[in-house]
Amino acid sequence: MGDVLAGIHATWEFEPDAVLIRFERGIRAPKLYQALRERRVPHEALASVTLSPGKRGTVVLHAVPRPGADPLMDAASGQLKEGSDPYRLVLPADRETLAEYYAEELRASLGPEAGEPAERFLVEPPEAPLSFKAYDGKASFDGRQVSFRWFWTGASSAKWKAGDQSFPVRELSGVRWRSPDVLDGYLRLVRRGGDPQPAQADHDPAAVVFGLGYGPVHESLPFAAAVLAAVRDAGASPVPVPVPVAVTAGRRDPADIADRIRHLGELYQAGLVTDEEYAAKKAELLAEL
Repeated sequence: MGDVLAGIHATWEFEPDAVLIRFERGIRAPKLYQALRERRVPHEALASVTLSPGKRGTVVLHAVPRPGADPLMDAASGQLKEGSDPYRLVLPADRETLAEYYAEELRASLGPEAGEPAERFLVEPPEAPLSFKAYDGKASFDGRQVSFRWFWTGASSAKWKAGDQSFPVRELSGVRWRSPDVLDGYLRLVRRGGDPQPAQADHDPAAVVFGLGYGPVHESLPFAAAVLAAVRDAGASPVPVPVPVAVTAGRRDPADIADRIRHLGELYQAGLVTDEEYAAKKAELLAEL
């Protein structure tokens, strides 16, 4: 096809075998769109295409991915709000005829496998390195391993005693993401074999928990999708799983220390930390530099 259909917050370019979606990065665009920037969706990754009336004089062109085709949507597991769905293109109602044309073109490109789950991911995951701040720690992923560095001011005693954690993707079997838009949101790594994990994410050293302003969707969901894709790639070569050990490197990254001091300051300003606690912990963190 090769044509372009510009909508609200996104533009779809129709290639012979895929749809190239480019997201706006303006202030009004959903933050998840801004984080994703661009995605190429092969026709074979799609299950169906619909066109329906939208709100306030708009129509919505919606491409539905096959289960197992997109790590982002698999990680989201139906938890994304409608306005953040990257497969929805919102258009002015006067472009309905043009949108219907492209919807028909896309439907015609779907093969007999469209109704079946995909055997592998067909849409590229977000690229590592990725990181975000959760309520109880900082999560980092370099493409090979996931690391959690706990915040003294947010981590539970169980996590603090276990120490900072590092998990090679080959030792994982999956990722569970619970949206920060609901109560008790978290990102949780599922380890292969080993002992059962704690029931509560805030006591699990293989999980970080979200909170107000911590672990937002546009940061934690792409992170979960990238880890999920890496785990799937590594799944073809299972290896014995050692028990994760605490990271005991000598000196910490100064940027990480700065993040923790900022987090401590936020709690102090909110009145959640006393003067004495703030001074003592800040001095302890500065001593690690």
